[in-house]
Order: sequence, then C-alpha cells, then structure tokens
Amino acid sequence: MMNVLEFFRNLPKKQCSNCGKTIQEQADCYGNLCEKCDHPAR
Repeated sequence: MMNVLEFFRNLPKKQCSNCGKTIQEQADCYGNLCEKCDHPAR
C-alpha cells in the first residue's frame, strides 16, 4: 500500500480549466480558474 504523503506528492498540479495555467493549491480553495481567467479585464 502506498504511503499517504507519497500519494499526495504524486498528484498532478492543479490547472486552470480555461487556459491550462498551473494554479497554486490553497487549503480552502475549490476554484478551477486562475486569477486572470476568474477576473478578466473589462
């Protein structure tokens, strides 16, 4: 059985569902858009 820490280290980086840019994970964040796609310039 795989060690729990090893499992989480091997997960792929979270990516923006719109542009594909890597998103920094945050403990309380369930969003799937990067800052630029989430708040586009008007």
